[in-house]
Amino acid sequence: MSQNVIAVIVLVVLLAISTPLLGNYMAKVFTNKKAPGDRFFLPVERLVYRLTGVNPEGEQRWTVYAISLLAFSMVSALLLYGMQRIQVHLPMNPDHLGNVTAPLSFNTSISFLTNTNWQNFAGEDTMAQFTQMAGLVVEMFTSAAAGIAVAVALIRGLTRKRSTTLGNFWVDLTRIVIRILIPIAFIGAIILIAQGAEQNLHATHMITTVSGQAQGIPGGPAASQEAIKQLGTNGGGYFNANAGHPFESPTGLTNMLLNWLLLAIPFALAWTFGKMAKDRKQGYAVLGAMAGLFAIGALVVMPLEAHGNAHISQAHVSQAITATSPGGNMEGKEVRNGPVLSGLFNSSSTSTSTGSINSANDSYTALGGGAILFNMMLGEISPGGTGSGLYGMLIMAMLAVFIAGLMVGRTPEYLGKKIQAAEMKLVVLYLLMVPFVILLFTAISVVMQTSLASIYNPGPHGLSEVTYAFTSASNNNGSAFAGLSGNTDWYNTTLGICMLVGRFALMVPVLAIAGSLGRKQRIPVTGGTLPTGTPLFALMLAGIAVLIVGLTYLPVLSLGPIVEHLVGKF
Repeated sequence: MSQNVIAVIVLVVLLAISTPLLGNYMAKVFTNKKAPGDRFFLPVERLVYRLTGVNPEGEQRWTVYAISLLAFSMVSALLLYGMQRIQVHLPMNPDHLGNVTAPLSFNTSISFLTNTNWQNFAGEDTMAQFTQMAGLVVEMFTSAAAGIAVAVALIRGLTRKRSTTLGNFWVDLTRIVIRILIPIAFIGAIILIAQGAEQNLHATHMITTVSGQAQGIPGGPAASQEAIKQLGTNGGGYFNANAGHPFESPTGLTNMLLNWLLLAIPFALAWTFGKMAKDRKQGYAVLGAMAGLFAIGALVVMPLEAHGNAHISQAHVSQAITATSPGGNMEGKEVRNGPVLSGLFNSSSTSTSTGSINSANDSYTALGGGAILFNMMLGEISPGGTGSGLYGMLIMAMLAVFIAGLMVGRTPEYLGKKIQAAEMKLVVLYLLMVPFVILLFTAISVVMQTSLASIYNPGPHGLSEVTYAFTSASNNNGSAFAGLSGNTDWYNTTLGICMLVGRFALMVPVLAIAGSLGRKQRIPVTGGTLPTGTPLFALMLAGIAVLIVGLTYLPVLSLGPIVEHLVGKF
């Protein structure tokens, strides 16, 4: 147990060190101030602008910014779709894998475009090395960068005065990829390789096991993909077992590195927000709300998995810690990680939009599984994905000041900008779109015979599996409860729709809010202004997020994880 405590403390210390350092660096990048690495990065950026015809000095209105985002995304999805459909004719396919089917290609293209990385396939058996590197990994970089760009555009809208522009999408995208994602991912990949993660271009090597059975040992560039999939909160995995596979995460050190990578940018962006707003207290409040929600989620999941299933204990099966067992609920978990660090990793993964897991969510206790499902239902703001977590929390902040204004009669304003009817309509649209598609498709899936056939575990757990799938897709998480055959026309199509809604039906309203706020004049602070840079506001912000999720999803949570816990099946 002491090793688990040390590992948690190490993670907290790493985040405490990296959050201000990375947050300050990103603030310089986004405000075009002199930043470390300018001598190297500026010539590369200028070359990119010259080749693409982008004017780095030209800024865009929110509508043009949104159109640029959508156009780039559409072209990216079409290219990835086409790459999968002609995979057999492309190079670097040593295992001679065939073309990917049309429904699965559609689902995968949308999945990686939207930073979801939901995989209805086993990576080592479906995607050739060229498709993995030139298709999936490229999308991991650009989808993460697009999310950060939208968050930065919202910060500009909140902090600028009488401005009709929000920056330039193409410039933001370029700078994020070149200055932030590539350098950190490169260092992360080197560490993974040094620790034994696989990185080669070999074909699958066939061996004979001790029992005389034939087994294939797959090759491939796993380490480089693993680094960006965590850093960009992408998820997915080169291998079907994801971060639980020893070729992706071979040691305890790599498990800790991956956990830090997936949390580093989401937390640092809250610090960046405070720097760009020139009011660190605002950043502290957002960061505090994120950290508080994250800590609560982790501190719920870890003990639940460490204590195991009470009903198994009643059947006289020991779940105690011994010299040969880490104890607790070990089903679906790696012995080297144990239930505590497995719970921490998967809680981190679902508190962000990463979806990368090092243990099987489907094997968690009923309440443990319900807790990680609740993490995603929060809208992944604790701390959320790269960019999406910050702009989601800022949307919650606008809702909080509006509700506070109604309750105590204070002017609903945030960072000196009045939150009026136009913004609140967009906030409500933002908040309703994801629950609508989750609950709609879940309801249809549990009554339609063709979709019911995909559920291997009928009853409350089956409902949790279906709800988890649509929640994961709609919140662009990408993790799965398993126990659900998702590679069908129904789930490939509906999950793809959920991914698109969860990404672009939220991004466009965020940019519209940014454009509306950017045009407004800042209002001086008065006695009627609600302080938003205080611990009290951070507490209210977190409380409103939990309240909204509770009111929206309590019925389905009650019929799924809670009923399963009360029934006590195992």
